[in-house]
Amino acid sequence: MAEMEVPLLEKVYYENCPGCKQDQINEERRGIPFKEFLYIWIVILCTGLPIASLFPFLYFMIRDFHIAKSEQDIGFYAGYVGAAFMIGRALTSVFWGIMADRYGRKPIIIIGTVSVVVFNTLFGLSTSFWMAISMRFLLGCFNGLLGPIRAYASEVCRKEYQALALSLVSTAWGIGLIIGPALGGFLAQPADKYPGIFSKKSLFGRFPYFLPCFCISLFALAVSIACYWIPETLHKHRDKIKERSNSFDALEASLNGSDLKATIEETKGRESISNGSLLKNWPLMSSIIVFCVFSLHDMAYTEIFSLWAVSDRNYGGLSFSSEDVGEVLAISGFCLLIFQLFLYPPVEKILGPVMVSRIAAILSIPLLSSYPFIAMLSGLSLTLLINCASVLKNVLSVTIMTGLLLLQNNAVPQQQRGAANGISMTAVSIFKAMGPAGGGALFAWAQRRQNASFLPGDQMVFFMLNVVEFIGVILTFKPFLTTPNA
Repeated sequence: MAEMEVPLLEKVYYENCPGCKQDQINEERRGIPFKEFLYIWIVILCTGLPIASLFPFLYFMIRDFHIAKSEQDIGFYAGYVGAAFMIGRALTSVFWGIMADRYGRKPIIIIGTVSVVVFNTLFGLSTSFWMAISMRFLLGCFNGLLGPIRAYASEVCRKEYQALALSLVSTAWGIGLIIGPALGGFLAQPADKYPGIFSKKSLFGRFPYFLPCFCISLFALAVSIACYWIPETLHKHRDKIKERSNSFDALEASLNGSDLKATIEETKGRESISNGSLLKNWPLMSSIIVFCVFSLHDMAYTEIFSLWAVSDRNYGGLSFSSEDVGEVLAISGFCLLIFQLFLYPPVEKILGPVMVSRIAAILSIPLLSSYPFIAMLSGLSLTLLINCASVLKNVLSVTIMTGLLLLQNNAVPQQQRGAANGISMTAVSIFKAMGPAGGGALFAWAQRRQNASFLPGDQMVFFMLNVVEFIGVILTFKPFLTTPNA
């Protein structure tokens, strides 16, 4: 009689399957998986650091290439260099996502971190505009780990910790986009800033933008080595699953009218859904589209902020040095870390990912409208306000992204998460490529219309950023955005 009480369809763990092994660990472990979360943190930080690290010194780098005919044209060429990475990533993200679903998350993650070591180093050694674009493009092509690491974050922990895991993804990503430019601002042109340490004839003197790239590449090398110990989470027993699935019909025939028959049909229904086309999964696709709009806004803002801060006050800028920009972004990064680790999870639990993202987007609009007026200040008041504005803007941006990431990863089963995140990264990369290119062109155009009667100078730049943000706010409402539960 004791044997009759054992469930006929209990959860099965397959031997030598890394995904089953991780599921067993998650089942037995009740606490937060700190070690696995640390892996997520350093990998995301590794891929995020080089993306925006060039923006504080890109203005000076383009100037040194002598490709721009006038100072006002520098932003135009800077936009193309900033967009090259995203174009490369857009072309290969689906491929890397499919490879992650087929061969595992771990090898794709390692390929991505190694690509940072190689191509980011070569970018720092660029001697021409076209070499700089090529290295950024190749870095984007081989840096396909962001999609797999998002899937990994959803799989390496229990369901109750998924919000925290994806919050870590967004936090590390946001901090990478802040600390990267901070490093670029502090370490670019070291022979001019720190002549007592670096001479003009040294390697870092001859290649003034190599030091920040070199430091990021060293960190990426350490992460690549650490990734050897990352646990794999992909299940590798699909043939056995198919065998079990084929046995359902025979089992069903002998159990007509039983509760087990309903369980079998439910299981087959879930398999049918999981094998469906991702492009027809509207909860997934609608969250990706909204994510793309906000990503376009954030990438354009990231480049425009640095260009605006270092541009001359005669053109509506702040006349900051690259070091000043680095200080502002470093402060923003620290505050962002505190917010995401301690405040975001409880807020998301109370309001839900959609409402949190919507409120953050609405608050961003009046904040951005204040930037042109902040430029009219000087001294301590300027320093305090620009730091407060930068902190708040980055906190709101990462809050939006974290909520949308939760929606995306909850809209698909595990065996489709790599491909789903690959589709997301492809779409997002296309929009992010338009961000720097469009933002650079918009900034260059605004610099020439300082005396216009309607939104002169940089007021037009921040107005256009708000237009994109407002479109994103509208898209967070029903019937457009559909949540996975619905």
